[in-house]
Amino acid sequence: MKKIILILFFLLFFLKSSAQCAMCRAVLESEEGQTAAEGINNGIMYLMAIPYILVAGIGYLIYRKFYKLKK
Repeated sequence: MKKIILILFFLLFFLKSSAQCAMCRAVLESEEGQTAAEGINNGIMYLMAIPYILVAGIGYLIYRKFYKLKK
C-alpha cells in the first residue's frame, strides 16, 4: 500500500514541476503572452519523460520474460 501512495505522490509531483532553468525563466517571464514559456516548458518535460518511459518499458519486458520462464 505504501508503494502505491509513493508512486501517486511522485506522479503528481512530476506533473506539477517546472522544467525551466533560471536564465530561460527570466527571459520568458518578460514576454506578455507567456505562450512561448509554456511551449518551452512542455518541450523540456516531453524530452525528460521519454527516456523514463523507454526504460520502464524495457524493464517490464524483462520482468515479463523472467516471469514466463518460472512457469
